[in-house]
Amino acid sequence: MTATDPALTAFANGWSALSLLHDRIETHVERALQSRHGLSVREYALLDVLGRQHDGEGGHLQMKQAADAVVLSQSATTRLVTRLEDRGLLSRYLCPTDRRGIYADVTEAGRRLLAEARPTNEAALHEALDEAARNPALAPLVRAVEAVEAVEAVEAAPARR
Repeated sequence: MTATDPALTAFANGWSALSLLHDRIETHVERALQSRHGLSVREYALLDVLGRQHDGEGGHLQMKQAADAVVLSQSATTRLVTRLEDRGLLSRYLCPTDRRGIYADVTEAGRRLLAEARPTNEAALHEALDEAARNPALAPLVRAVEAVEAVEAVEAAPARR
């Protein structure tokens, strides 16, 4: 294959479109979350991931797992946790069975803010996708995102008997 190979060009164009869609969505959601709740997209994502954890054995994420879930390095995640902890939205504690493990948990104030921000996040996502769907280069990607959403909704629905 050469650099001008049509398959490579199509692949590069597809990657560019996907990157553009991601950037547009993230920018739109960031503005909405910042203006209404004082949260960045990454802060919201971390609160959301940690807020979905359950109590009890295995119910919390270690910092490495949280970093993987929000696609940040461990050091960037630690800084993010520190900022949210300083705002009273998260707390950290040592793992009771492995003193090397550190967990983060959403505080009551963090849960309230997350509950307030969740509808804003959802609305901003839908607005950004609706806008992107009007762009012919992005419309197929929007349909793919919507298809994933539909599959997840079906899988989350209780089985009918």
